[in-house]
Amino acid sequence: MTTKPKGKKFRIRRTGPTAPAGEAGRAAATGGGEGAVDDGFGDVRYPTAGPQTPAGEADPNAGAQAATGQAGQDGAGQPQQPARGPSIEEELAAIRAEGLTGRQLRMARRTAQKHGLQPASDFDAVRVLRRKGIDPFERSNMLELVVNDGDKRADAQRLPATVRQPQVPAQAAQTAPAPATAPAPSLDDAARAQEILRMQRDIANRRRKRLLLLAARLMVFIMLPTLLVGYYYYRVATPFFATTSEFQIQKSESTSPAGGLGGLFGGTSFATSQESIAVQSFLESREAMLMLDAEFGLREHFSAPGIDPLNRLAPDASTEDLYDLYQRNLTIGYDPTEGLIRMEVLAADPELSEAFASALIRAAEQRVDQMTQRVREDQMAGARDSYEAAEEALAAAQLRVVNLQEQSGVLSSEAEVGALFNQISTFEIQLQNERLRLSELQSVERPNETRVEVAQRNIARLEALIGELRDSMTEGASSEASLARISSELAVARADLETRQLMLSQALQQMETARIEADRQSLYLTVSVNPVAPDEAAYPRKLENTLLAFLIFSGIYLMMSMTASILREQVSA
Repeated sequence: MTTKPKGKKFRIRRTGPTAPAGEAGRAAATGGGEGAVDDGFGDVRYPTAGPQTPAGEADPNAGAQAATGQAGQDGAGQPQQPARGPSIEEELAAIRAEGLTGRQLRMARRTAQKHGLQPASDFDAVRVLRRKGIDPFERSNMLELVVNDGDKRADAQRLPATVRQPQVPAQAAQTAPAPATAPAPSLDDAARAQEILRMQRDIANRRRKRLLLLAARLMVFIMLPTLLVGYYYYRVATPFFATTSEFQIQKSESTSPAGGLGGLFGGTSFATSQESIAVQSFLESREAMLMLDAEFGLREHFSAPGIDPLNRLAPDASTEDLYDLYQRNLTIGYDPTEGLIRMEVLAADPELSEAFASALIRAAEQRVDQMTQRVREDQMAGARDSYEAAEEALAAAQLRVVNLQEQSGVLSSEAEVGALFNQISTFEIQLQNERLRLSELQSVERPNETRVEVAQRNIARLEALIGELRDSMTEGASSEASLARISSELAVARADLETRQLMLSQALQQMETARIEADRQSLYLTVSVNPVAPDEAAYPRKLENTLLAFLIFSGIYLMMSMTASILREQVSA
């Protein structure tokens, strides 16, 4: 609703006397002249016709009136000529000098037209009305608004003459008085009562007419459309059967051995809202609609002749039209507090409605399984790849150790080195004994040369054998590697084998952990309320829809009426 903007007006009417205009104005300003200028009101004194003569000062017109009353002659004894009244141009100039606002001029024009006058301009309308003794700026009361057009002129003539007039400048106060006009005849009591009765009857007729027009508008814009809507819902609309079902998406419970606070932070068995919203979006998608159309003939069912025209689907309708109809007949809501998905399917046949609901639940269950399988595969893929790589590395390390053992003929480098060290120790002991024996043989004055030579040869042979054993540990033959190299390679290969075994065990543990986590993330659909075929139609809701249509049409009519009244008020203002 818009209201008319109201701006403050400043100096819409001049409070002091304006500058005089013309010769009459100059005469009034100097206080002299041939005579006073007539203000157009005769001898009738109006409150705003001119400034009143203050107490103690002589009225310039009083002397003229007294002289006229006594002898009707001037000082020479001749009859005094009456003062000439102002011309129309002077009256219009005086009215323009009053500083009237545009609104006052428009009111004067409307008042003149109401009294059957034809002024040449707005200022002329003010002049003519004042000539007839009518206030141009008087507001009309309620009784004057209901006067018939034939009686407007007679009522205007019977208006009282003593009404409020706007302030007139000082020039009009010095004009000579005009001959007095005869007062308007007053109505007697009987005529006044008859006039009031006629006005009351006219007001009653107007109210009755407005009530009839209001009733007709209400009938056309509210009642008739409401009756048409009610007729459609009660007689034409096809009854639809609603099949309701409820299901929820859950995840497998965690088998963690930790209890106490661990169970509090473990979460609930309900799936997160993302999975539930994803399933809801799938059921509302075109994919589910095409599945129902291919399996149960959704298009043929809603294109049957028994469906009402507003809900009937054209045989050559596009897929988008079918999808719009599918969305209107399928209602799915997700409750995040309880984790439930409520679904309502509408169809003209109760068995077909149940079949639609069951098919949608099966499709939702398959989609949940696909989502779970993909999550499991994503979580297990990395762990499985790591385990397979660890197995391959372990096999390669084992093969390398076997190849080294076969090539060198050494099963265990530690055992071979230990045996060589034992042999060297034994031969060194023997060498030490032979040296002691040689020293003992040489300690006599005349040693036995043969025994000394034998001892020397045994010492040399033992030293050579010990050297060969030591050389075999660090220096191998031309075609064979040394024992030190073979021992080092075997140690590295065995360390690599042990590392690969440790990595394999870790990969196996990681894969087992991933499998447990994947089992925790597995989802499954649980049906709380199975779809059952209804025996009564749930839609359309005849009474509720009819009342809703009544409220909608009433609101539209109210808004249009308020808009029209506001526009009418603004245009008239």
